Amino acid sequence: MFSVQGSFLSVFAIALVAGLASPAGGALAIWLRPSTLLLSVSVGLAAGVLIGTFAFEMMPKALEVSSLPVASFGFALGFALIYGLDFYVNRGMMAGPEAQQRESVEQALKRKRPRSSNAAVLAGGTSSEELVEGVAIGVGAAADPSVALIVGLAICVDNISEAMSIGQLMLSEGKEGVRRRILGWTSLIGASLFISAMVGWFLLRGLPEAVQGFLFALGAGGMFYLTVTDVIPEAEARQFQQSSAIATGIGFLLVMVLSELT
Repeated sequence: MFSVQGSFLSVFAIALVAGLASPAGGALAIWLRPSTLLLSVSVGLAAGVLIGTFAFEMMPKALEVSSLPVASFGFALGFALIYGLDFYVNRGMMAGPEAQQRESVEQALKRKRPRSSNAAVLAGGTSSEELVEGVAIGVGAAADPSVALIVGLAICVDNISEAMSIGQLMLSEGKEGVRRRILGWTSLIGASLFISAMVGWFLLRGLPEAVQGFLFALGAGGMFYLTVTDVIPEAEARQFQQSSAIATGIGFLLVMVLSELT
């Protein structure tokens, strides 16, 4: 068992590294100008790591310390919260490129555009989602430091790849001061995660285990929504010879092995 002080140092380090991953990814986008192949691999790897984290760490731990109804409700609520955010920033109109409703949605968005540019919507939404992910790190550290380590690793990989994607999207928009905007947004994303992880540790670790399990499942639900609606489609859109699928499988297996070793 870790001491309280040892656990705090662990969650502080995990949250700090995961938070710094976002501006690091933004800097990579500026300096490397990553190719679509590199992005497909990095984002695909993040998707696999996140899926493995839900499957082998987050939901099993939520079920262990709470109950099936509590964990299920927490997951559903976390999913619904991030869905609601997505619905809000897109003014209640979302459709895939092959959907029959796509044309009507595009016509509606010409009259009533999303609440900001694509890059700002993505960056702002990601900052909000980081609040949920940060709480998952803090609560996970209170429940089991090894779980927090794997969750933090998953978020770190995800933050680097997402920041690279945000950076590339902002660069493609060609607006003035783009480098400053990239570093500003990605730093905000990292700060959101770090602060929420500290809040999760200091304010929520004293709660009953059942409540901690609910919060952990809530974080898993929000991260799951982000993975299936944003991370996986983004990786697949850039794939070459199914590079994203291969990277996703590697990420999934990596977390499975880590879960068995910790």
